[in-house]
Amino acid sequence: MAGLYGELWVSLASLLRSYTAALGLNGNRQATVELGEARITVRYAEKWLELCRTEAHITWLRENGTSGELELTESGTLRSGSKEEEMDMAAEAWARELMQ
Repeated sequence: MAGLYGELWVSLASLLRSYTAALGLNGNRQATVELGEARITVRYAEKWLELCRTEAHITWLRENGTSGELELTESGTLRSGSKEEEMDMAAEAWARELMQ
């Protein structure tokens, strides 16, 4: 399953790039999205989001100290406890929060 989770990881980074770019169009703003095998970092001004992955397990951390844990599922959703969310919805929410 390592290959599958790697592909989903790249997809998540791509979604973050797309949503931050779309949100930045209105005010001529731009976020940076850095993708590595085990880390995605999104930065906009002083705000940032860092996602770290080990296989299907993801931990996230924000510049304000908030953090959490997620799990990539084989169907491409992100699971937190008993709640599952589509990757695109999570990426859009993160991008919106960062670009405010």
